[in-house]
Amino acid sequence: MKRMQNDPDMLEEYDFSKGIEGKYARKYAEGTNIVVIDPDVAKIFPDHDSVNQALRSLAKIFRRQKKLV
Repeated sequence: MKRMQNDPDMLEEYDFSKGIEGKYARKYAEGTNIVVIDPDVAKIFPDHDSVNQALRSLAKIFRRQKKLV
């Protein structure tokens, strides 16, 4: 596998000649829901399901607290 001189991460057999520049740019500019969590938190919540479950549980607590106030 021969690497390209101007970018060591790119292999010569990669072909972007039929690629479309900016194909997803407009959609990305509208916003994204990606959240990056810190590594120490990622050790506790290894996947999106565990994060969602924890946040739903926390949301229930918040809602209950609002009703008590």
